[in-house]
Amino acid sequence: MFFRFFLFVIFLGGAVQAQERTPSHCQAVAQSAPGIDYVVPASLGPVAEEMVRIHYVTHASFLIRSHGGLNIITDFTGYTGTLPLIPDVVTMNHAHDTHWTANPDPAIPHVLPGWGPFGEGITHNLDLGEVLIRNVSTDIRSSFGGAEPKGNSIFVFEMAGLCIGHLGHLHHEPDAEQYAALGRLDVVMAPVDGGYTLDLETMTRVLKRLRSSVVIPMHWFSLFALDDFLEGMSDQFSVVEVGGPSLEMSLDRLPSRPTVMVLRPAFLSE
Repeated sequence: MFFRFFLFVIFLGGAVQAQERTPSHCQAVAQSAPGIDYVVPASLGPVAEEMVRIHYVTHASFLIRSHGGLNIITDFTGYTGTLPLIPDVVTMNHAHDTHWTANPDPAIPHVLPGWGPFGEGITHNLDLGEVLIRNVSTDIRSSFGGAEPKGNSIFVFEMAGLCIGHLGHLHHEPDAEQYAALGRLDVVMAPVDGGYTLDLETMTRVLKRLRSSVVIPMHWFSLFALDDFLEGMSDQFSVVEVGGPSLEMSLDRLPSRPTVMVLRPAFLSE
C-alpha cells in the first residue's frame, strides 16, 4: 500500500500555466531563456504542483509532463498516438530510426538531437523556466563494427526538484567524467534489451552505481529480457509492477529503497 502514495495512473483533462522551476540537486547550471507561452490539448490533463507525470509511449519514447503544462517527448520518432499533440520539446538519438525522425513537425518549438557532426557530439542547456534540459554525450557503435564518438546523448530533465535521466541508446558504461556530469539522478529510464544497447550485466552495474531512487525499464523486446533484468536488480532494488503506462512522481514521494517501476507502454490516445 506504501506505493499508492506516490504512484498515480493518469487521467486526461486540464490547463496550462507559467511556472518557475524548483531547484534540483543536479550539477548543471544553464543560462536563462526568454519566456514562452505554451498551448497544449486540454485532454492531456493537469499535473499537481511539484509533481511530474511520466507516460511510457513506446520503445524508448516517454511523455514527460510538468505542472505548468510543458510536454516533452524523449527519443521522438514523429508518432506518439492518435491524440493531437505538438510537444514543446523533443529529444532524439540516431543509433536506429526507432529513436528519431528526420522530419519533426516544424511547429515543435525545441528539437534536440543527441548528436552533432560526426565525432564532435552536441551540447544542450535549454532553460524553459519550469524545466531545464541538458545532455551528456556518449559513444555509439556504428555500422560494420565501427564507432561514432559522442553519437548518443543521455538527456537530463531537471524539474519539480527532481533530476530525471533518459539513457538513450547507451552502448558503453559511462566513464568517471560522464558519471560526474550526470550527477545524482532521482529517476532514470534505462534500456534493458540485453544486447542492442548494453548487455544486462553492464547495464545492471551502471544502474547500481547511479543508485537512482526509481528505475524505469525501457527498450525491452520481450518479457524474457525484462524478467532477466528484474531478476538481476532484485538484490538491491524493490520491483513494482505499476499496472499501466503512467506514474506521477515528486521529490518528497521518492521511495526510501531504490525501486524498479515497470510501466507498460501505451500510445497517447484521444
